[in-house]
Amino acid sequence: MRTGSRLLLVLLVWGSAAALNGDLTVRPTCKPGFSEEDYTAFISQNIMEGQKLLKVKFNNCAGNKGVRYETNSLDFKVRADGTMYAVHQVQMASKQLILMVTAWDPQTLGRWEAIVRFLVGEKLQHNGHKPKGRKSGPVDLAQQQSDTLLPWRQHQSAKGLRRQKRDWVIPPINVPENSRGPFPQQLVRIRSDKDKEIHIRYSITGVGADQPPMEVFSIDPVSGRMYVTRPMDREERASYHLRAHAVDMNGNKVENPIDLYIYVIDMNDNRPEFINQVYNGSVDEGSKPGTYVMTVTANDADDSTTANGMVRYRIVTQTPQSPSQNMFTINSETGDIVTVAAGLDREKVQQYMVIVQATDMEGNLNYGLSNTATAIITVTDVNDNPPEFTTSTYSGEVPENRVEVVVANLTVMDRDQPHSPNWNAIYRIISGDPSGHFTIRTDPVTNEGMVTVVKAVDYEMNRAFMLTVMVSNQAPLASGIQMSFQSTAGVTISVTDVNEAPYFPTNHKLIRLEEGVPTGTVLTTFSAVDPDRFMQQAVRYSKLSDPANWLNINATNGQITTAAVLDRESDYIKNNVYEATFLAADNGIPPASGTGTLQIYLIDINDNAPELLPKEAQICEKPNLNVINITAADADIDPNVGPFVFELPSVPSAVRKNWTITRLNAMVLLFVVWMKRREKERHTKQLLIDPEDDVRDNILKYDEEGGGEEDQDYDLSQLQQPETMDHVLNKAPGVRRVDERPIGAEPQYPIRPVIPHPGDIGDFINEGLRAADNDPTAPPYDSLLVFDYEGSGSTAGSVSSLNSSSSGDQDYDYLNDWGPRFKKLADMYGGGEED
Repeated sequence: MRTGSRLLLVLLVWGSAAALNGDLTVRPTCKPGFSEEDYTAFISQNIMEGQKLLKVKFNNCAGNKGVRYETNSLDFKVRADGTMYAVHQVQMASKQLILMVTAWDPQTLGRWEAIVRFLVGEKLQHNGHKPKGRKSGPVDLAQQQSDTLLPWRQHQSAKGLRRQKRDWVIPPINVPENSRGPFPQQLVRIRSDKDKEIHIRYSITGVGADQPPMEVFSIDPVSGRMYVTRPMDREERASYHLRAHAVDMNGNKVENPIDLYIYVIDMNDNRPEFINQVYNGSVDEGSKPGTYVMTVTANDADDSTTANGMVRYRIVTQTPQSPSQNMFTINSETGDIVTVAAGLDREKVQQYMVIVQATDMEGNLNYGLSNTATAIITVTDVNDNPPEFTTSTYSGEVPENRVEVVVANLTVMDRDQPHSPNWNAIYRIISGDPSGHFTIRTDPVTNEGMVTVVKAVDYEMNRAFMLTVMVSNQAPLASGIQMSFQSTAGVTISVTDVNEAPYFPTNHKLIRLEEGVPTGTVLTTFSAVDPDRFMQQAVRYSKLSDPANWLNINATNGQITTAAVLDRESDYIKNNVYEATFLAADNGIPPASGTGTLQIYLIDINDNAPELLPKEAQICEKPNLNVINITAADADIDPNVGPFVFELPSVPSAVRKNWTITRLNAMVLLFVVWMKRREKERHTKQLLIDPEDDVRDNILKYDEEGGGEEDQDYDLSQLQQPETMDHVLNKAPGVRRVDERPIGAEPQYPIRPVIPHPGDIGDFINEGLRAADNDPTAPPYDSLLVFDYEGSGSTAGSVSSLNSSSSGDQDYDYLNDWGPRFKKLADMYGGGEED
């Protein structure tokens, strides 16, 4: 038994099933085509430019006249004699390269293909293996056995056979996709040299054998022949990696597994497919040649490294063919569409439809597959057409004193795209309207210019206007485009006269005069002006408003006279001003009228006597000191009011004996009355400083509504400061109860001695007056003053404690020492019995 063994890999040609059976048929008739369906050649890794690699044989049965050869590679070409060579220096990146060679007969338009395999590695020099360029064709079984590739070499030595590591790689097995069969179709035969000694079972494992997709490949376990069971699709799977195993009948490994790489050879079975069937692009009108428009893209599912997947583009048709049938071109490799000719004009052609074709096999229309798509190219508008007026002059008419009136419509023509910034018109008045009476607004629908009055015109000032207007677009004109002389026009506007209302030049008119002027006095002339200078019209005057009916107006000349005495103190006077309104109307058609207001400022005169307040007062008769606060009021104003002089009447004479007047301040008097004493009291002559008759305890407010003697019993607790002031603070300003403590600073009174002094009463009154005048929280000067609140914590004793210890006659001559204010009292008490 041999100690060494080999695993044989037999390479079979496609369609050699008949050769395996020794069925070699001689065909007497000529059939055009290549001598082989595929060719194999061994090449080095570095290939020089022009280096010959292989020669293919082709016969068209007509002497091969005009036959052309093409390949699907840019690196290799085929000469007319079938010799394949390198176009330039090539560095092989893989161990195998598969090419497609095509023979094309221009006479019959026939096309034939053959596969060429370049294997990178050493040439096999044993068992009759042919050098590069060997064509794999039909062979018999004996030849197959001699064409076995040995993965290991065996060397004989003195000690017997010795196995060495293999020094080359078994080439991949290439299977064309889309083979028509019949199936199963044999690929290779795997064989071990031990099969002559023992029975060997062969098997394969891997994706496509025992892994999904299952049973794409199969192997005869006895003969080792491996088959493909169905057509291959490279776009579904491009390669397979299998492992071949050899075991004995007991399942013991006889040989190490061999790696088998199966590559599916790409066939041109897929057309280029555009990403979109319709592409939309745009280009500005007037664009220069070479302007980019858009890009179309088509993909081919075939191998992009071969001509099968190399797509080329071309433009098939252009619609419309204006101004040229070739306005666009396309980059054959990138699909970029650019302009190739000038003359794009949106106003002539707004859109182009371009049919683009994509062809594989590097654009070879004879045997490449093609597909088409549509490119719609829109010519976008640029402002290359200035707006132009349809006529050079326009006219209109407007009544005077009217605003927001459209007097003329200006029409323009613009060939650019409607309702775009290149079409929208903007109008300007460049001369003829220095005062800004007019403006031109654009109608958004029609693009017309509407001449509108925004400031009223006066017929008496301007009877007509001559305007010069200009029109332009929102967008500026394109480069190189000039404004047209038709972009300016003239507009004539006539002003029509209308009857205008008379108006008072001075409105409101103010005059000043003293009140009380007699009836019929001429005050002023309040005349109106008629603006219609070119109309002969008369103006008539009348009263519109005279609340007191104090005035008259002359109907023809507007002279104002008094119809009654004007009184400044009347209720119709507001802030010393009397106001009346008059109407001025013309006799035009239709009549028009205007109003004017006369304001009369009345200067006060001293025509009102002062009045005493209160006008009446009641005092209960009792042997006490009774007083009334009185003041005076005058309807006039300064300087015809105050200071007032108060005095008692001289008749009857008893008035001045029983009454006296004392001034508290500039406006208020202390009216002191001494009632007639009973005869018994006059003989008794009580002391002046009696607790019940003390003047300081009996100062009453003039509005006191008490009940007389009952008011003499005062609750002194009410004179104390309450614990809370909320009920007082929350009251409305100026409203206060009599028994409440005033809010604010309290006047500080000096401490008085308990024992009275002859001058104590006079000082007390003077100090009270002075404190009231200086108190910021005190009521106004003509209001009531409260003298019975002494403040919290006052150390002054009550004057009510003063009393006389004598019940007989008393000498009151000391009253003369109290000052002039008490002279009357001294006279009254110091005199004899009353009449």
